Amino acid sequence: MIRVDAERVADNAPAWTFAAGGGPLEHGMRADGRTVQQCMSAALSQLREAGLSVPF
Repeated sequence: MIRVDAERVADNAPAWTFAAGGGPLEHGMRADGRTVQQCMSAALSQLREAGLSVPF
């Protein structure tokens, strides 16, 4: 799941969140960022650290 939180945008907080769980992930994970690029970069890094092959 990826989402943007309008309240956090208004508070100038990291508003983008990526969350994943199940499947090959032993535990759920979450990554936040001020921009969608920051959020997805953090998420992809965590997925790779968890041993998942990310195709991009």
